[in-house]
Amino acid sequence: MKNILTFSLLASFSCLVISCGAPSAAENKNDNKSADIPVKLLPLNGQLNAHPAISVSGQFTTDDEVLLSFKTGGIIQRILVKEGDAVKQGQVLAILNPVEINAQVQQAQLGFEKAQRDYKRVDNLYKDSVATLEQLQNAKTALDIANEQVKTAQFNRTHSQITATASGYVLRKLASEGQLVQPGTPVLETNGAQSGNWLLRVNVSNKEWAAISMQDKANVEVEAVPGKTFQGSVSRKSEGVQPQSGSFTADIKLTGEKPSAIAFGMFGKAVITPVTVTATSANGPWAIPYDALLEGDGNKGFVFITNDNKTAHKVSVTISGMEADKVIISDGLQQAAALIISGSAYLTEGSTINVK
Repeated sequence: MKNILTFSLLASFSCLVISCGAPSAAENKNDNKSADIPVKLLPLNGQLNAHPAISVSGQFTTDDEVLLSFKTGGIIQRILVKEGDAVKQGQVLAILNPVEINAQVQQAQLGFEKAQRDYKRVDNLYKDSVATLEQLQNAKTALDIANEQVKTAQFNRTHSQITATASGYVLRKLASEGQLVQPGTPVLETNGAQSGNWLLRVNVSNKEWAAISMQDKANVEVEAVPGKTFQGSVSRKSEGVQPQSGSFTADIKLTGEKPSAIAFGMFGKAVITPVTVTATSANGPWAIPYDALLEGDGNKGFVFITNDNKTAHKVSVTISGMEADKVIISDGLQQAAALIISGSAYLTEGSTINVK
């Protein structure tokens, strides 16, 4: 009887151990799921490139401003225009006192005439076998040099007055009548605005610069024409930060009707509408959270992405700028369906993920 009781107790204990130690199929499934790393995603479907409209402001200018100066130095005799005057191409704007340059032309002319007489005399002597061939050649060289000196003096006299290189307006007068100026000293600044080539030059931030593309459309408002909007497009983006403002610049060219009341330096506002990039041609840029960027070094870094919401992949990206709470990525996310923005620190290449 005692043996039978002992066997029953052992059998019951064995069943208890087996039932406690062997997990069910449901428990196995839950354990495998808990091994996935929980993450949060930011979709990358190409629509991230559809930036909202960008409001900017700046001043009107042109892309053909030019500083005009005299070819030679001297005393300014007359300045024939004032700031703001309209000018036509070829119009005389300023004149140097001609006494000195006329004397230089006359001196060069006299030197040329003497060289002509010398050459003729040596040529006659050479024909009479008195002068040598070398003497004749030297006289011919002296004659050619004197001729070129005359051309130089006449050219300098032609450029002892300033003429307008294009039809436009006088922006600034940088010298005064009676002032002694050196060759190349700026005297007047003009532009070609009379032909209507007005640009609104605006300052933009790093993120705005990355979002703007060439030929993006813009609605422009001119302070002197209230209540009216003009059409324009982005015609240029600066390739570096402007040292004066510490920001990037962009030029908006007026493409439709031109405002009648406009002048150099006038204030203007615009709203730029960046072009939406589709998913099949998503070329960036992308604004991503700081937490999503790993191992940043200079303009390079790494992020984790997923294309199936199940597996994480580590990819290299190019950093083009930084904002207060975002990193601007210009390359590396073209083929990514979604960016992992939370949980990246626990991931490795090929890690399985659980999207929260």
